[in-house]
Amino acid sequence: MGSYLYDNFPTFKNAIIEASEAISLDLKKLIYEGTEADLALTANTQPALLSVSVGTFRVLKEQAPLKIEAAAGHSIGEYAALVTAGVMDFATAMKAVRLRGEAMQSAVPVGEGGMVAVLGLEPDQVTWLCEWAEKESGFKPLSPANFNSPGQIVISGSMKCIDWLKTNFKAELIPGSPKRAKLIPLNVSAPFHCSMMKPAQEKMNQFLSGVTFNKPQFPIIQNFNATLVENPTELKQNLVQQVSAPVLWTQTMKLMETKSWLTGIECGHGSVLKGLFKKMENPNFKILSSQTKEDLDLIKTQK
Repeated sequence: MGSYLYDNFPTFKNAIIEASEAISLDLKKLIYEGTEADLALTANTQPALLSVSVGTFRVLKEQAPLKIEAAAGHSIGEYAALVTAGVMDFATAMKAVRLRGEAMQSAVPVGEGGMVAVLGLEPDQVTWLCEWAEKESGFKPLSPANFNSPGQIVISGSMKCIDWLKTNFKAELIPGSPKRAKLIPLNVSAPFHCSMMKPAQEKMNQFLSGVTFNKPQFPIIQNFNATLVENPTELKQNLVQQVSAPVLWTQTMKLMETKSWLTGIECGHGSVLKGLFKKMENPNFKILSSQTKEDLDLIKTQK
C-alpha cells in the first residue's frame, strides 16, 4: 500500500506521519509492518486508505502538476477527494474516517450483516432480487450498496436474508432471465452502505456538524447522487447520507464519460477503480494508476 512512494518520496512519508499524529495511531507500523488481520479492521482500513490517497496526491502535485477538472472517490475515497479539493483539512478528515470506521463496525454486531457481489444483472433486476429475498425470507434489510460497474452490483444487509438468498438463488427466477448471473459472498466486517448503518450515519452527522466545509477548488462527484457538487452545505449533507446509502459509482463513471475529460488518475492504493473503468464503453477516457515508478513516469507525460 504505497510502499514505493513511502520509500522514495519524503512528501508521502510526511503525509503518513501527519495522518498518524492526527489520530494517535502509528500508520507506518499498521500499513507496512502490521498483520493483514489488523489492517482489515475497517476502523484501521479507512484511515490507512485516506492517508495513502492524500500522500499520493501530494506526490503527484509535486512531481506532475496537472489541471484538475473534478474529483471523485469510492466510499471512503470521497474523503480523499474532499481533502484534495480543500473542502476539509487533512487532520480533520483523518479524525472523521477513524470515527467512521469505528462507527460502522459497531453499528451491527459481528455476523449479523454481510455483503454479496451480484454479477450479470441490471440495476432493476438487483433491486427486484433484494425485494424478493426480503419478502420470501421474512428477513430485512437487503438492498443495493455499491453500483460498481455494469454487471457488478454489491448488495448489503441482514446475514439471515443473505444466507436465505444464497440457498434459494436461481437466475431463472429473475425477470428477464439473465443467462449468466451469480452471487459472490464478500469477506467484509460489516454490511456497509445500507440502512443497518443508520447508527453510524448519526454519529458522522454529529461529528461533521461541527466541521467547516470550504468551497472546493474543483467540483466533487459525490457517491450519494453522482452529480458535480460545489456547494459546501450540500457536500456535507451528501457525505453524511453516503454512510447508509448506495455508492453510485457506475453513474459516476458515466458522468465522467459525458465530459470532455480524457484522463483520470486513481490516486491511491491499487487499481480497482481502473479495472471498473475498463468495463465502461468509452475508449477515449483512460484511467492511470499512481503507485509505481512506471505509473509516475506515465503520468508525467500527460498534458
